[in-house]
Amino acid sequence: MTPVRSRRELLCHSGVMAVRTTVDIPEPLYDRLRHRAERSGASIQSLIVRAIEQVYSEPKKGEYVTGPLVTGQGKLGPAFPENENCHDLVFPRT
Repeated sequence: MTPVRSRRELLCHSGVMAVRTTVDIPEPLYDRLRHRAERSGASIQSLIVRAIEQVYSEPKKGEYVTGPLVTGQGKLGPAFPENENCHDLVFPRT
């Protein structure tokens, strides 16, 4: 018979209830995971949780653009003549 665990024992590192699951992992991948855990001194569980959190983390909201996207010095090239109307280039007068 499985011992009954208290709610406190089921709390995960982030303070939420942990869910136990079983995942079949290919043996070569498991070996790499086990070696990485041994080298880093972390548990296999913590490596898997960290990897899942990185892949499925909430997208961060970007910052507002406060300056020019492209900066530079000098004059505009021949593709950007200053004295022509751009509509004349697209819709030439006949």
